[in-house]
Amino acid sequence: MDKFRMIFQFLQSNQESFMNGICGIMALASAHMYSAFDFNCPCLPSYNMSYGMGILIVPPIVLFLLGFVMNNNVSMLAEEWKRPTGMRQKDPAVLRYMFASMTQRALIAPAVWISVTLLDGKCFICAFSTMVPLEKLGNTTDIGLSDKELKKILARLPCKEIYEGHEIVAREVATRYLRCISQALGWTFVLLMTMVAFLARSIRPCFTQAAFLKSKYWSHYIDIERKLFDETCTEHAKSFAKVCIQQFFETMNKDMKLAHPHLQETKTSENEEEDKLLGITDQGTMNKLLQHWHICKPPLNLNQEVHQNGNGYIKEHNELNNLTLPKKEIITYYSKV
Repeated sequence: MDKFRMIFQFLQSNQESFMNGICGIMALASAHMYSAFDFNCPCLPSYNMSYGMGILIVPPIVLFLLGFVMNNNVSMLAEEWKRPTGMRQKDPAVLRYMFASMTQRALIAPAVWISVTLLDGKCFICAFSTMVPLEKLGNTTDIGLSDKELKKILARLPCKEIYEGHEIVAREVATRYLRCISQALGWTFVLLMTMVAFLARSIRPCFTQAAFLKSKYWSHYIDIERKLFDETCTEHAKSFAKVCIQQFFETMNKDMKLAHPHLQETKTSENEEEDKLLGITDQGTMNKLLQHWHICKPPLNLNQEVHQNGNGYIKEHNELNNLTLPKKEIITYYSKV
């Protein structure tokens, strides 16, 4: 259990690297999924296009949504976007930065799927088999077939075992033609994605460095503040539960002190746990604190002391000091409720 705990703490402390690793794993998984996928073109004029484009588009949408689902910052972004303003203003630039960061990571796996699909060419051949230019690649003279019958024959190009239109156009010629177009589109897509990623990662910070650093800093602050608040709540809940259980056993076993002299040590431990409760020793006060944390978070200015009333906070006086860590702000919030 200690090893798992160390690994979990490492992943928490290196969340950005962890999310990059997750995105890389999803990208490799998407490529493996395509290679293991049993592609079966229906070889029917009315279904080829839907099936081919569905394989090209639907899985990337699913992978894109999974990229958001597996990102822990999605709930943090939604909470920051929907929370009441209260004493802390919301910066749209920070929200945009958070959303852009999550979107960039979520797009990796879909981009890999689309690239692999186009470079392979099966979906493209299936989707556009009825659009082969027969005037360039085949022979349409003296065939005596209507357009509907001709499309029905061309729709069977992806299905080698049932294709019967060799006198119209050779199957190898048509599939090579469509595969070349598909691979050209695939490499073009890879080039465009690479250029967009380069511009997003390199050029943008150069033109808006100050705004970029500000958005990045406060994005990290929101993430760290949330983690520290969760850790503080966990510590408080653990201490609260320990004190309640100890008091329960003391109440139910009043004669325990005579039979067990070491009970005094337990009492000392209980006093230490009570010190960690920061003055919050009942359920109603804790519920009120959690409600105020959502409705009216404390202002991001530790130089001013604030008091809480029924509606939130009232400023008392200001003092110019240096900014301290967010954990101090959270502990101060606990002690003032």
